[in-house]
Amino acid sequence: MNFRTLDLNLLRVFDVVMAEGSLTRAAQTLAMTQPAVSHAIKRLHDAVGEALFERSAHGMKPTARARALWPQVRAALSGLQKVLAPAVFDPQRDAVNLRLAMADATAALLLPRLVASIEQQRALANLRVLPLTTRDPRALLEQGDCDLAVGYFPEAVAHIEAQGGDATLHHQRLSETRYVCVMRRDHPLAAPGALDLEAFCAANHLLVSFSGRAHGFVDQALAGLGRQRRVVLTVNQFFTAGRVVIRSDLLTVLPQRFIPATGFEQELVTRELPFELGRIHIEMLWHLRRDADPAHRWLRGLIERSEPPAPPAASVS
Repeated sequence: MNFRTLDLNLLRVFDVVMAEGSLTRAAQTLAMTQPAVSHAIKRLHDAVGEALFERSAHGMKPTARARALWPQVRAALSGLQKVLAPAVFDPQRDAVNLRLAMADATAALLLPRLVASIEQQRALANLRVLPLTTRDPRALLEQGDCDLAVGYFPEAVAHIEAQGGDATLHHQRLSETRYVCVMRRDHPLAAPGALDLEAFCAANHLLVSFSGRAHGFVDQALAGLGRQRRVVLTVNQFFTAGRVVIRSDLLTVLPQRFIPATGFEQELVTRELPFELGRIHIEMLWHLRRDADPAHRWLRGLIERSEPPAPPAASVS
C-alpha cells in the first residue's frame, strides 16, 4: 500500500462497514449511496492488495486481514476525532433518542432511578425500552435494533471475552447477585431446615423464562446431580411469578436482587437452595460503533449510577 496516495476517507468507510456488517446500514450511517460505499471498499481492496470483505448470507463478512486492521484503524480515527472535533454532549441542549433492551425485572428496578436522574438533569433524552426475550442480545446490538442491553448475559459475555481485542461488542459489569428459592410465607417448606434436595425436587415449580422454554439454569444444575423437578407453570415476567407464588404451593427460583420486582416482596420468603448455582452478573452490553458516542457514554454513566443498592444478605434464611 502506498500511504502517500491513499484516500483516508476510505478508512472511514471501512470502519463503518466493519461496525455495521452491512453495506446498506453503512450507507445509511455515512449518508452515502450503497453503490458509493461498495466502490469505496473496492478501492480500499485495491490499495491494500487483497480482499477485506466477502459476501455472505448475513451481510459483509470481514477477512482475517480486515479483522487485523480494524482495531488500528478505529484507534487512529478515534484519536483524530478527539483532536480535530472534540464532541461535547449537553443533555439539557441536545435531544437524543436511545433504545434499551432489558427484561421486565431489570426495568422495574433500574428505570425509576434512571428516570429520576434524567429529570434531575433536565435532560432532553427520550428512552425506549424494548422487550428482551433472550439471554443473548448480540443480534439486537449487531443489527442496530437497540443501543444498549442490560441484564444477565453469560453466553454473550463469554463470547466477547474470548474474542479479546477483536470483539465488536463491549460489556461492563453493573452488579451481581445469587439465586434463592422463593415461596409464600406460610408455605410448608418455609420452616427452618425443611427445604432439602428431596423436598425441592418433590415440590411443584414455577419457572420464569424469557424465551418461554420450560428448562432453565436450575434444571441444568439438577440434571448434573441426576435429579429433576416438575415445572407446572412457565411465565416470562417476575410480577406474574410473584402473584402466582403467593397464592399457591409452587416454588420458584429468582435472583435475590430482583425479588422486589415481583411487587410482592413482603408476602414472599426466601430460602437457600439445597444445591449450588453460579453467581448472576448484571451487565451492560453495547456495540463498538456506539462506544465513543458522547450521548451513549452519558447514558452508560447514568445507568451505572442508577443501579439500585443490593438487598441485605440477612433477608435470606
